[in-house]
Amino acid sequence: MIIGILKEPIGEKRVAMLPAQLTSLLQAGVEVLVENEAGVLSFAADADYESAGAKITSRSALIQTADILVGFWGVETSELKQAKPGVIFIGVMQPLFNYLQMKDWAALGCTAFSLDMIPRTTRAQSMDVLSSQANIAGYKAVLKAADLLPHYFPMFMTAAGSIPPAKVLVLGAGVAGLQAIATAKRLGAVVEVSDTRPAVKEEVMSLGAKFIEVEGAADASAAGGYAVEQSEEFKLKQKERLAASVSKSDVIIATAQIQGKKAPLLIDEAMLKLMKPGSVVIDLAASTGGNVYGVQQNAINHINGITLYGNSHLAADMPVDASKVYGKNLYNFLQLIVSKEGAIQLNFEDDIVKGCCIVHNGAVVHDRILSLINN
Repeated sequence: MIIGILKEPIGEKRVAMLPAQLTSLLQAGVEVLVENEAGVLSFAADADYESAGAKITSRSALIQTADILVGFWGVETSELKQAKPGVIFIGVMQPLFNYLQMKDWAALGCTAFSLDMIPRTTRAQSMDVLSSQANIAGYKAVLKAADLLPHYFPMFMTAAGSIPPAKVLVLGAGVAGLQAIATAKRLGAVVEVSDTRPAVKEEVMSLGAKFIEVEGAADASAAGGYAVEQSEEFKLKQKERLAASVSKSDVIIATAQIQGKKAPLLIDEAMLKLMKPGSVVIDLAASTGGNVYGVQQNAINHINGITLYGNSHLAADMPVDASKVYGKNLYNFLQLIVSKEGAIQLNFEDDIVKGCCIVHNGAVVHDRILSLINN
C-alpha cells in the first residue's frame, strides 16, 4: 500500500507529515511517496524525507501511484481524475462550504475523509485538526497584535513615569480564544472575554481574564464545542454590553465562528469607531466574513487609524509546529483505516470514520453535505 504526501498550494507553508512522523508507517510495510519540495517551507528538505525512508517523486506520478493521498487542503478535481480508481484522499476540504466540489469528487469514484468534520468527542481528540491548529492561531494572533500595537503589552514602571498595560478583548472562548487569553496574560495585558456560552466562564476566569456576561444566550451544549446562532434580542443586548469594552480596548482578538456558516458580525462600523487610533484588531474568522467590520482575509488595512488584520489560517505562520501536530492528528486517523500490516481497512461502524467520510463508492455519504447539495 502506498501513501502519497502532497505539496500544498502556493501560500501554504504547512505539510501533511514531517519526516520524523513516517517511521511507524514504514515499519508497517507502507510505502511513502513525497512530492518534491513538499516540506521545504516547513524546513523539511527532500533529503530528510529520503533519510527517513520515503521516496521523492513528481506530483503527477504521486497522484497516479498512491492508494491514499494526504494533504492539508484538497487537490483539484482535474488532478483526481488521474488517480487510481477508488483512491482515498485525507485532508481538510471544508465540505460545508465546498459541497458542490464534493459532488464532483463523488462522480470520480474516490473516497474522501475531511478531518475538519471529525466528531468532537473524547475519543477523537487526538485527531482534532481544528483544535490543534486553532491553539497555534490563538497564540500567534496575540504575538501579531503585539507586533502591530504601538504600545507595550505589560505595565512598565520607569523613572519617566508608569505605562499602563494594554487592554485586550477576546471574542470567543473556544480553543483559539483560550490560547489568546493565556498568551495575552503572559505578556502582561488586562484581558476581557466575550462568549455566548456561559459554560466557558469558569475556564476564562481561571486564566485570569474577566468574563463579559450577557443573559439569554441560546443553548450551545449540543453544538460540539461550537457557538450557535443567537436571537436578535440577544444580539442587541450583546452589542450594548460589548460597546463599553470595545471603547477601552487596545487590541481585539476575534475568534468566534459557527460551524458551516458565516461568522457572526460582533463589532459593526459604529462600534469600531469607538476604538482609539493605534488600536489593533486580529480577526481569525476573516475567511467566513469576520467578526469585525472592515476586516479582509489575508490583508492588513486601516480604518480611522485602527489596524485590522484578517487571517483565518494564522497557524500556517508557524509551519514547523503546525505541521507536527497536524501530522500527529493525521497519523492517529490513519491508524483507524490502515491495519498494523499496512492494508487499507475501512470500518464505517466506527463513528469517527463515518463522521468525517464525505465521499465513498461514487456517492456523497455525509448527511449534512447531502442536505446542502439537495437544498
